[in-house]
Amino acid sequence: MSETKTYPPLEKIPTHVAIIMDGNGRWARARGLPRLAGHRAGTENLRRIITASVEFGIKYLTIYAFSTENWGRPQEEVSGLMMILEDVIDRELGELHKEGVQLRHIGRLEQLRPDLRQKVLDAIELTRNNQRLVLCVAFNYGGRDEIVCAIRDMIEDGIQPEQVTAELVSQYLFTHGVPDPDLIIRTSGEMRISNFLIWQSAYAEWYVTPTLWPDFGKDELYKALVDYSQRERRFGLVTPSPCAPGDRADAG
Repeated sequence: MSETKTYPPLEKIPTHVAIIMDGNGRWARARGLPRLAGHRAGTENLRRIITASVEFGIKYLTIYAFSTENWGRPQEEVSGLMMILEDVIDRELGELHKEGVQLRHIGRLEQLRPDLRQKVLDAIELTRNNQRLVLCVAFNYGGRDEIVCAIRDMIEDGIQPEQVTAELVSQYLFTHGVPDPDLIIRTSGEMRISNFLIWQSAYAEWYVTPTLWPDFGKDELYKALVDYSQRERRFGLVTPSPCAPGDRADAG
């Protein structure tokens, strides 16, 4: 019988972790499999990361599942991703609800099939009072689109220019009510934001790993959390300390 691995306690635990789950296609290609096989493997891995997030004390987890730009992929792949989303809801919703996971959606649902859209809304309603972990699924999401939608809604609500503040803008975003991410993880080694949480990530810490998403397990998540716990977050300020004449705060 295998023993459960124990992890040393972390000095700091981020309240909100967001993940760009990249590398499914490369993972599949390296094994001679179709891209959808990589997406399925990535979906299976999500269950492990959700469980690990709860264990490590993370309160909010946001995953980038499907961007507004992903509609431009081959139709077969897009249709397959929709099937995977539906399959995940059918298979995993009961267990997620049992484990106290609250599901939220960020992005637009209008482009989904009516029956699939309803399944998403039903899952959100079922889990709305759960508090153990808030899982935000960014599906048909784009950071620029989110900001455009916020501006349109503010204009529609008659908000005057002098009333616009950072706090007000945040209230109009898809993520309203969710704290900004403390840590954003990107798998597969790519060094770009990919239109993800543009407003919310202003002062997030970033962690990029070459590990492909299907292989990004509990150990890899722990490494990211260790790295985060060793960082000093200044939010544009400077840590109070004696400094020599002429020293000045940096910009980060």
